[in-house]
Amino acid sequence: MYENFYLQDRQAVVDASELIAEFGAYAALEAAARASRSRERGNVVHFCRWRQIERLVDWMDRGESEATRH
Repeated sequence: MYENFYLQDRQAVVDASELIAEFGAYAALEAAARASRSRERGNVVHFCRWRQIERLVDWMDRGESEATRH
């Protein structure tokens, strides 16, 4: 099964990589926490951005390749 998700820009990949480097196995949880804080503050844009990054971190953490990524 292919998993598709939207990335707004390259910075999302940079942010995901930085979270993985800093938090390791807990990077997705940190992204989720940042999304939650953004939602609590009413910042929908940052909430969506951190949720995207959370999904990207999960995907990167799996280490599997389903198809060519462009």
